Amino acid sequence: MSAKPHPLLARRIFWDVDFDKLDYDAKASFIIERVFERGDVEDIRQCRRYYGDEQIRVVLLNAPFLPEHRMHLASAVIREPIERFRCYTQRRLFPGLSPY
Repeated sequence: MSAKPHPLLARRIFWDVDFDKLDYDAKASFIIERVFERGDVEDIRQCRRYYGDEQIRVVLLNAPFLPEHRMHLASAVIREPIERFRCYTQRRLFPGLSPY
């Protein structure tokens, strides 16, 4: 039985790391968060195909940061209210803080 083919993601999403050395399983949270932060619709589809909606839901709900407009997109994709996102509740608790 062959391994599941890696998702076909845009290299531009991972501009700051060695794209060819990405470990899709060990770095799943990083990859999912980055795709939802910077990817387009096709990148999100590829991510969902590879990781599955349940793993994506867990990662996104626990992500420390997503831009606000991407939080709304993630909320629609995983069908969870925005109030369930860790990054949303942290932003509400500490409104002046930037993640950088």
